[in-house]
Amino acid sequence: MRKIIAGINMTIDGFCDHTAGIPDEEIHQHYAELLNNADVVLYGRITYELMGFWKPLVKNPSGEKTMDDFALAMDKIPKIVFSRTLKNTDWESAKLATQPIDEVVSELKQQPGRDILIGSRSLIVALTNLDLIDEYQLCIHPVVIGKGLPLFDKINDRRVFKLLKTKTFESGAIILFYKRA
Repeated sequence: MRKIIAGINMTIDGFCDHTAGIPDEEIHQHYAELLNNADVVLYGRITYELMGFWKPLVKNPSGEKTMDDFALAMDKIPKIVFSRTLKNTDWESAKLATQPIDEVVSELKQQPGRDILIGSRSLIVALTNLDLIDEYQLCIHPVVIGKGLPLFDKINDRRVFKLLKTKTFESGAIILFYKRA
């Protein structure tokens, strides 16, 4: 069975904000490898629209290798977008979900293949409540923003995790790898 991996950027004060982190070559390389080793990534509308930043870099590379590699990985990976407001996607590799998230994830998990990534806070909350996430990769950036959306603000029940490993970046960011205990 395929593994469901939730990966998200956070600040040290616990808020999810893809724009507040300190992306560097190491972090871009890590996430490009994560995308290249998966078969699909699931996004909510907000994160999907934020990821659109990478689309132009495919045709007009920045010249920074790890950013360009990440853009290519992001462009290539199939994306399923959960949205009540989007009518279509503007990315060839993206499609709108037509079923509820629990059905999509359960169906994907039964298929052969590589990992399934979850890249949006709202989907991580929903799938945590459904007990469908196998691994969490929380990238904590050494930044305090003082406001925003906390990752686990709407969890139904207490959850206990086991730390699998950590990965530290020169920027001071650290990824905590957890699985359900």
